[in-house]
Amino acid sequence: MILAVQTFNSPGVNFKTEVFSVLANIAWTYLLHQHYERTKVSIYNSDGQSLSLTAMLERPDCPVSEGTKNNLRALKLIRDKVEHHLLGGVDPDWHALYQACCLNFDRTICELFGDRLSLSSELSLALQFARMEIGQLGSVQSHQLPKKIKAVDAQLAEGMTDEQIADLHYQFGVVYTLTSTSKSKAHIRFVLPDTPEAEAIENILVKYKDAGKSHPFRASDVTKLVDERTEEKFTSHNHTQAWRFHKVRPRNFKPESKQVNGKFCTYHSLHKDYSYSQDWVDLLASEWTDPKKRNKIKAVKLNKS
Repeated sequence: MILAVQTFNSPGVNFKTEVFSVLANIAWTYLLHQHYERTKVSIYNSDGQSLSLTAMLERPDCPVSEGTKNNLRALKLIRDKVEHHLLGGVDPDWHALYQACCLNFDRTICELFGDRLSLSSELSLALQFARMEIGQLGSVQSHQLPKKIKAVDAQLAEGMTDEQIADLHYQFGVVYTLTSTSKSKAHIRFVLPDTPEAEAIENILVKYKDAGKSHPFRASDVTKLVDERTEEKFTSHNHTQAWRFHKVRPRNFKPESKQVNGKFCTYHSLHKDYSYSQDWVDLLASEWTDPKKRNKIKAVKLNKS
């Protein structure tokens, strides 16, 4: 793994994605082989071949998190592609996957074999040594992927939910903030996903969106819009049944953020009420025209609790 990181960070190497995906795959294979050998589980198949990383990830006793598994599945897909295609030149687009892979590796090796084997001193700045200016960040964000890379990029997240993609064990998230500091102190710092600091970043420092623009509809607006777009009468009672059926918000007006489905609903602490998005209106209008889905929503019993 150290070799994978050192190669990736080498300024003279243009084969970064290809080399990292191959070496990291081997590193994880050796790590899990060692784990199973220590737990007296054979790492060999009936044909004498050792277990592949893919096979070990699918075992029910695999000792890594689901987010880590998804990260390694994505890495394997990239590794398989580099056997047939040159993918270099778009390395920054998958930095988040590679950074998560490094942090996951260090966490796993410590959990399985002890903190004395931590690679934190070698991997603490893995994949990112240079400071990045705002202009550079903008350049990375606006980078246009070639068609074959777009195809691979689409495959990486195929079948995954938004929650799985947002998992810090799958891909590492970095929050950039503007602070008053001297140039010598300006830097990018990586935080381990399982630490309280990472949780605070995930919960607090999120991309700000104006709720008035992203969720412009009150419950009465949603009721009216859905009723107008469908032939079946849609009432405020039905709307309550719908949000309870889909569990888009809690029943009270002092919700925790994790209880609100941000795609469809948001809570306004100042006004102590909820508003809803266009996606929510579209979903209800679609479901209300489907007799089976409509009946499921209508079947929801409302009570005082």
